[in-house]
Amino acid sequence: MSEWPANSSMPQSALAIEQVAARLVVAALYGVCVAAVFRFSHGRDKADVRVLASTLVLLSVLIAMVSMVIGDSVARAFSLVGALSIVRFRTVVEDTRDTAFVIFSVVVGMAAGAGLIWTPLVGIPLVALVAIGLSRFPSSGLAVQSQPYTLVLRLGLGRDPSEICSTPFERYLARRRITAVETGKQGASITVTYRAEARPGADLVAFVAELNQVQGVQGVEIQT
Repeated sequence: MSEWPANSSMPQSALAIEQVAARLVVAALYGVCVAAVFRFSHGRDKADVRVLASTLVLLSVLIAMVSMVIGDSVARAFSLVGALSIVRFRTVVEDTRDTAFVIFSVVVGMAAGAGLIWTPLVGIPLVALVAIGLSRFPSSGLAVQSQPYTLVLRLGLGRDPSEICSTPFERYLARRRITAVETGKQGASITVTYRAEARPGADLVAFVAELNQVQGVQGVEIQT
């Protein structure tokens, strides 16, 4: 088992079961390291963070398996591309750092599957230092200034939130997008749900108070 890193250049069909198991275990350990860096650099303890952290571990193991399946076979590589092309990702990435960590997990999984254990051993600590370091300096312009939250507006029927709420939106929100629209009170009102991100230093209490003063707004709710 101790010889599996040195045998990374040998044909994948010649891999012993011990080597395959060792590479998958190492891939899982690397995935745990990536998930830990993700958790500490984001500083959030929410359901979406826990789900993505576990996904990073699984992704690392799966990519290691894919790397061993492909080996040096170009035909298998193209076959897997065709097979995996049926997968579609429609989830909107709310934090661009999440994409970076998905790529991070893919890279360490590929390295483990290829038997290149030293690359992640050097890369993981360096990436961790950069990610955690940037998260401690939100004023640097490279880190995320605020975390997205859900904004729920209840309006009278016939009211356009983009018109009547344009002033507070521009003042307090850096970006927003509508995620749901529904009617209520037997069609007498409309509820619009946004996924929004506040401007740096914005006071959400003042934002809610200003929205409540807008004529036509019946209720405001912010869910973090």
